[in-house]
Amino acid sequence: MQARRAEVAAGDEEKEMKPSSIYLLLAAGVLGLAGPALAGGVEEPAGYRMDEYRAPVPDTLQGAKVVSTSEAEALWREKKAVFFDVMPQAPKPANLPAGTIWKEKVRKDIPGSVWLANVGYGAISAETAEYFRQGLAANTGSDKSRTILFYCMTDCWMSWNAAKRALEWGYGSVVWYPLGSEGWESANLPLEENTPYVVND
Repeated sequence: MQARRAEVAAGDEEKEMKPSSIYLLLAAGVLGLAGPALAGGVEEPAGYRMDEYRAPVPDTLQGAKVVSTSEAEALWREKKAVFFDVMPQAPKPANLPAGTIWKEKVRKDIPGSVWLANVGYGAISAETAEYFRQGLAANTGSDKSRTILFYCMTDCWMSWNAAKRALEWGYGSVVWYPLGSEGWESANLPLEENTPYVVND
């Protein structure tokens, strides 16, 4: 009789535990699904990134190929892509005191790159867009099927925006290298001083 009571008590306890166990499992499942996003995953925005350009970036760019440092190096060594650096350049302040010498900050990037400064903002002027278009055309021979690679620095939305804009302009082989010059340097690969591309009249 006591054994029967113990069995019934155990059964009742199991029944009482089931709902809470289910809730715990459901909660764990929800947290498990949410885990990657909370761990730093960044979704692609529908449009361009408009502010806070130095921040974690997505792992993807729809329509483009995303490459690692080793993959970017292979393209560079085999000369299979035109490399475009889109690091912004700080403008010379308009209110500098007379006689002040303005010195541009030195930019070191991947050797052979074309530096198209300031084209990676979310909103760009018509003048900057034309500069961007001309820079792309001049360095690809106006061949929109030519492979072009964009980069800036690690966690820099400028290169993501620039690559996205090139896709929208009809370039069919766009590559994005999100680790940029910092990732390149950390792999002990060479950098060299560069200056912004100048459009020839």
